[in-house]
Amino acid sequence: MFYREAGQFKETYSADQAIFPIAQDRWGLAIFLAIGLIAVPLLANDYWLRSILTPFLVFSLAALGLNILTGYAGQLSLGTAGFMAVGAFAAFNLHVRVPEIPFIIDFVLAGFIAAGVGILFGLPSLRIKGFYLAVATLAAQFFLEWLFTRVSWFTNDSTSGVLTAPPMILFGYEFASAQSRYVLTFVIVAIMALAAKNMVRGAIGRSWMAVRDMDIAAEIIGIKILNAKLTAFAVSSFYCGVAGALWAYVYLGTVEPQAFDIFRSFEILFMVIIGGLGSILGSFLGAAFIILLPITLNNAGVFFTGGTLSASTLSHLEFMIFGSLIIFFLIVEPNGLARLWQITKEKLRLWPFPY
Repeated sequence: MFYREAGQFKETYSADQAIFPIAQDRWGLAIFLAIGLIAVPLLANDYWLRSILTPFLVFSLAALGLNILTGYAGQLSLGTAGFMAVGAFAAFNLHVRVPEIPFIIDFVLAGFIAAGVGILFGLPSLRIKGFYLAVATLAAQFFLEWLFTRVSWFTNDSTSGVLTAPPMILFGYEFASAQSRYVLTFVIVAIMALAAKNMVRGAIGRSWMAVRDMDIAAEIIGIKILNAKLTAFAVSSFYCGVAGALWAYVYLGTVEPQAFDIFRSFEILFMVIIGGLGSILGSFLGAAFIILLPITLNNAGVFFTGGTLSASTLSHLEFMIFGSLIIFFLIVEPNGLARLWQITKEKLRLWPFPY
């Protein structure tokens, strides 16, 4: 088989510590990036770019943020959509009140603002954990949604509360077409995913995993629990804040609190559970599954029933399948789709010898 590392010798520490130490993984990543950055914008139509691929990338980034907090640091959160809302409204207000700043810088600053809010709501994690921490983050979700709905300053005194996202212009070029918005989202998500992949392999990522596995033992060996938990909340909220800004600007075209309700938080949590806790790849697999499942159900419903099933029935079936799959993965494979892919790679490395 082609997936072998035999003969690939590492002569330096930097080569041994590479993100992708096997050449096949580097080639696969390069091919994937080339396809996503060049082939997809040229071949895909506007429907696929606007309605499927762009939301898939944004959801992947949000799921990655939650996975950093829950999968790597072990801090359960139900307020992901609230932190996405912080990023969306922060980017909007930065553009409105300081129009000289490029929108890319607005996104970065919105991420930092969301990180600050994440640290604030992450303070209870120093005293509580598990179910109680989930309730605290759920309170953050409801509070942030109420704040952006009731305080008119955040919506620039708009009577409707639904704001049109400002145009994204950089160096005189406006990102208005489906292709340009997809490429912009793809580049941002790819950079942040690689940064997260490198981050979880370093000292900060190891401290998160030590706190996740046993916080008392982590504190005994010298890890500062305060720093580990709050940095996890900060980095997670930063990723969610940027995802929220992308969701409002690139996909919806509007900034509104209803786009970041509690259902959105649960949807992203489902992505992490199905894709795989503590896995960068799992965030993308879970997002792809959640995005493609409704489309598959609709097509299957039309094919087998001739279109007689109503939209409400298909929606109920979707929720039933989501719940069943979550229970299935929690029982059979708690590490989700990412673990199945890892097992497949291990079998390829040993085939045809017994595993």
